[in-house]
Amino acid sequence: MATSSDEMKMKPTWRRFEDGEHVWDNLTDKIFNQDRSHKCPTYVHKTPPCQGSCPSGEDIRGWLQIVRGMEKPPQGMDWQEYAFRRSTDANPFPAMMGRVCPAPCQDGCNRNELEDFVGINSVEQFIGDTAIANGYTFEAPELDTGKRIAIVGGGPAGLAAAYQLRRKGHSCTIFEANDGLGGMFRFGIPGYRVPRDKLDAEIQRILDMGRVEVRLKTRIGTDVTVEQLEKDYDAILWAIGCQSGRGLPVPGWEGTPNCVTGVAFLKAFNEGRMKVTAGKVVCVGGGDTSIDVVSVARRLGHVNKSNPNELPETVIRDGYVAHDAASAAAAQGAEVTLTSLFTRDKMTASEHEVDDATREGVTILDGVMPVEVIKDANGRAIGLKVADCTMTDGRPTPVEGTERVLEADLIVSAIGQGGDLSGLEQLDNGRGLMDSDKFYQVPGKAGHFVAGDIIRPHLLTTAIGQAWIAADSIDAYVMQAEHKRRPKVDVHHFNLLDKLTEAHLAPESFVAGQAGDMRGTSDANYAIHNYEDRSGAEVIPHEELFLGHFNYVPRNLRKEEVPSADEVLGHFHERVIGLTEPEAIDEAKRCMSCGLCFECDNCVIFCPQDAVFRVDKGSRTTGRYVDTDYAKCIGCHICADVCPTGYIKMGLGE
Repeated sequence: MATSSDEMKMKPTWRRFEDGEHVWDNLTDKIFNQDRSHKCPTYVHKTPPCQGSCPSGEDIRGWLQIVRGMEKPPQGMDWQEYAFRRSTDANPFPAMMGRVCPAPCQDGCNRNELEDFVGINSVEQFIGDTAIANGYTFEAPELDTGKRIAIVGGGPAGLAAAYQLRRKGHSCTIFEANDGLGGMFRFGIPGYRVPRDKLDAEIQRILDMGRVEVRLKTRIGTDVTVEQLEKDYDAILWAIGCQSGRGLPVPGWEGTPNCVTGVAFLKAFNEGRMKVTAGKVVCVGGGDTSIDVVSVARRLGHVNKSNPNELPETVIRDGYVAHDAASAAAAQGAEVTLTSLFTRDKMTASEHEVDDATREGVTILDGVMPVEVIKDANGRAIGLKVADCTMTDGRPTPVEGTERVLEADLIVSAIGQGGDLSGLEQLDNGRGLMDSDKFYQVPGKAGHFVAGDIIRPHLLTTAIGQAWIAADSIDAYVMQAEHKRRPKVDVHHFNLLDKLTEAHLAPESFVAGQAGDMRGTSDANYAIHNYEDRSGAEVIPHEELFLGHFNYVPRNLRKEEVPSADEVLGHFHERVIGLTEPEAIDEAKRCMSCGLCFECDNCVIFCPQDAVFRVDKGSRTTGRYVDTDYAKCIGCHICADVCPTGYIKMGLGE
């Protein structure tokens, strides 16, 4: 669990040992048997928990090492571009995801055991913004496989899949029902959180790879049949997302004109059609979408509408009607209330987003459930009856005697999303979604693949990660290759052999007839010695680190321009102010490099036998900084004890 905002402001009192503790608790760990010990150090690479927690599977530790200056770029490339290329191996949207991802990687960060997580998404935003400013582009291979892939949906999953497929040499056509690409990036998140110029730049970078055709305002199942796609393309990826919201399951909701979903509300705003909202808005939710709804409502405000056609629900529901821009000039503040079934500490929205909404003047009622929509004689909602509730087996139960009515001119339901499979009923699994196997194939439909929210609504980063695996599966299918077995920890791993190759230090080719006596390879140059890669199977916990090595270092916090309740009306400036280059470097230095050497020299300094030594500079690279002379090693395990990153294990010889 991530450190709370209160705790992160205080200097921690964590210590490796209490006063008086100077011996091992368990005598079996006291392996000072000198020459009788059979245990010697080996270097074991494991996946850090940040990376293991990232649904996109980014090599987070890798690009943090680059930003901090530890891992050097190839000759002729600056570190800013190298960090961009490493981060976008998994995720082509660093500027976007650095802003809006709720960062499960930070919840998993081992530095939480010390004082506070590393600000991973703030460094990612810096990488993305720097890439846009410097005009970095994606490299597209000259290889053309001749295969054509239809991608249905131009949101995060569809665009990420197009990017990964182009890297493999395939051509893609993106079919998008809306009039612009971006999906939930564009139509589900307000512009003050996702600047449209940055979004357009990251999308254009994918299109500039070439052989990515885009067909907007084209709905599959209506404008183009599934059978036509099957005939014209070698494979189809369904990445249509979930762009229909769920209504409240309470009496009075159905058919009431001023009861709308959060998805529809945000789409009307993001398309520029909704300029003002209602005087009293009640939103039911508790997740990030509901926070966006109430924050937008506070910014838009309302006007006293004499014309029924100017009511907000007419714009939201119609899809073509738009408010006159002059309406916004006369706007007054709106009263906005957010209700959540869960108490504030259990709401799924990010903690700082909830705090920002409160500062902006949103009233938050937590532990409250909707009971009934109250309507007037004309059938319009005038209030929402709610009651305090308790959660039993995941279901809310109203507390008797706590019912009350919240006055409302507009009620918004932000309790979840669903898919729209009209025209695609043969793909509907009965729940308005699509089924998928572990390779993101549609079961029983050869050549059909699926990724993103249409499988199960979740995070943007989840959709991007699924698109990567789906692209691998599509590649195997169209090239008639077998699916590779995917690792238990299925992320983009640091690869020592690739790093050695990049640094022109790759092992020599192995020729059996010239290898001589092969009972030992310690002097051979065709093998990587005393190194074991467990990253595909193991995530390294904090218990395997030497936390006593690390000092208290406060996080470099991004500045935010969060308006007060009096300033919020009409405030559409970007909220998050990115880190400067020195701040990004300082923040990256807080990374503890869990599971991989970060060249601290502890093992070299503390080895009593001088058995651990630095690799010669000419042969040194990330992951190959130290080596061990096993003729000198006595198995005392001091090197493993003082390794901050848990990279050294006492296992060789077992």
